[in-house]
Amino acid sequence: MERAALSHYLAEFLQTGRFKDYAPNGLQVEGRNDIRTIVTGVTACQALIDKAVELNADAILVHHGFFWKNEPDVLVGMKQRRIKTLLGNDINLFGYHLPLDAHPVVGNNATLGRRLGILDAEAHESLGDGLLWWGNTEAPLSGDAFSGLLERVLGRKPLHIGADKPIHRIAWCTGGAQDYIDMAVALGVDAFISGEVSERTFHSATEQGIHYFAAGHHATERYGIEALGEHLRREFGLNHHFVDIENPV
Repeated sequence: MERAALSHYLAEFLQTGRFKDYAPNGLQVEGRNDIRTIVTGVTACQALIDKAVELNADAILVHHGFFWKNEPDVLVGMKQRRIKTLLGNDINLFGYHLPLDAHPVVGNNATLGRRLGILDAEAHESLGDGLLWWGNTEAPLSGDAFSGLLERVLGRKPLHIGADKPIHRIAWCTGGAQDYIDMAVALGVDAFISGEVSERTFHSATEQGIHYFAAGHHATERYGIEALGEHLRREFGLNHHFVDIENPV
């Protein structure tokens, strides 16, 4: 598959033009034109890039790429080494941030909802720019039971701030979305999940009587980029390797 064709397809499929984002969505570092093998991973860290070299990848697709707003423009240190490895091995880097959070099929929120078995899962139309999702558990669960479900699905124990009620209606937003908790409260849900947590989140949860789960930024955003890679494998016959670089955050 030619690089331009893949870039165009992903822009259309992920509707990148809808989003005002913190980093460019799409091709971030140009490599070889012919793409047959892709590697997907959460973040374009050195370990992921090195693994892509080992796997003879033509392109890497990530959720967290390069060139974020307010970061230094100069290519020195860690950033220089990462880009040098990409350029030296002629590997393309594609990054998709908010478009991957929001996609209704392969997005981070959609895939997390499926893995948790949430029923009637959907993005809320008017809150959170399509990034806040909500749905129902199959049956009411205690806070401890739902915490155990998260641990089994994500492979890490979440931080749980408890409330005195069962969980049936739930809202979530992957990654650094802890401040969506007040929108979740406004929806009348019993619990809210995000990846990261702040000091203020504890007070918001306890004073408003809602269960809150900080399930890990990396852990909640593993499955969208993998699903995107599998979609490209099925659609275009590309070789796909999902590489999960362990991250406890």
